[in-house]
Amino acid sequence: MKVLTVLGARPQFIKAAMLSKAFAEAGINEVLLHTGQHFDPNMSGAFFEEFQLAAPQYHLGIHSLPREAMIASMQEAIVPILEQEQADMVLVYGDTNSTLAGALAAQQIGIPIAHVEAGLRSGNANQPEEKNRIATDAISEWLFVPNAQARLNLIAEGIAPEKIHQVGDIMYDLFLAQQEKLPNINELDLPEHFALLTLHRQENVDDPQKLQAWVEALKALNQEITLVCPLHPRTAKALTKLELSLPAQILAPLSQGELLAVLAKSQIVLTDSGGLQKEAFYARKVCLTLREETEWKELISMGLNVLSSPDRLLSDYHRLKDLVFEGVDSVYGDGDTAFKIVSVIN
Repeated sequence: MKVLTVLGARPQFIKAAMLSKAFAEAGINEVLLHTGQHFDPNMSGAFFEEFQLAAPQYHLGIHSLPREAMIASMQEAIVPILEQEQADMVLVYGDTNSTLAGALAAQQIGIPIAHVEAGLRSGNANQPEEKNRIATDAISEWLFVPNAQARLNLIAEGIAPEKIHQVGDIMYDLFLAQQEKLPNINELDLPEHFALLTLHRQENVDDPQKLQAWVEALKALNQEITLVCPLHPRTAKALTKLELSLPAQILAPLSQGELLAVLAKSQIVLTDSGGLQKEAFYARKVCLTLREETEWKELISMGLNVLSSPDRLLSDYHRLKDLVFEGVDSVYGDGDTAFKIVSVIN
């Protein structure tokens, strides 16, 4: 059995950490292809070292293009590699441009597709990630969903139930594994009480008016609680262009272990990241999501996550800051997702 896995962005390196290990233990031959979508060393190469992932056999170096052009360039480059490797399956993760490009390349030459983290829907059809999710799910043969709602989403879209496998969240596997070896972060000199902030999504940082509104809202919140922000290169570039600065203690991009260690010490989380919303839940931290919608709707329903906007940020913080996790069950499986995926593939 040969599986060709297409990776391209930080969240996919994180998700691959556990599944690639499970493939190796099961004797499944995995070929890694890195599109290059994330090209900064702190956002890409360092993660292969941290998670002890084998170096990708292929690195396309495709990045910094508009969405449609990026997907088309990636697809064109992936097709001849698939023809050469003759893999039995192409596996993709999540909702990036690399995800859809890998799936389209596989469909073009008739190789079946497995989609890990399938079935998620934010409800915003104009969101690039939503377009990528829907298109990838529509052409996948194996859809590995993290929760019951994702399964229902796919069935409502006409996906055959036998293609859908509810296996839990692959990131929960990694979260549990890393709790035993979180790095020492004393050198970061964190304040005693702080909110962990991440901000990087296109809709927040590429629109100058929206980014300026977030900066003003965060200034007000920083008067209530110190903000600590590992700054994404995309956000840094946008802030520099507008001659703005985030009112926060700025950190360089962190390793996944460092991020979880900072998360553990924080009092509350503010983020537009899909992955960090769940990691906040796993760490039993309340989360303010800096977006108009989220694919993790169950966290909103549970009252542990709230969708916030610049004009509501301060009031949302006051409403949630003293909330205590009590009697909360996991809705994302038991931390054995990689094992379940391998079992289905076998």
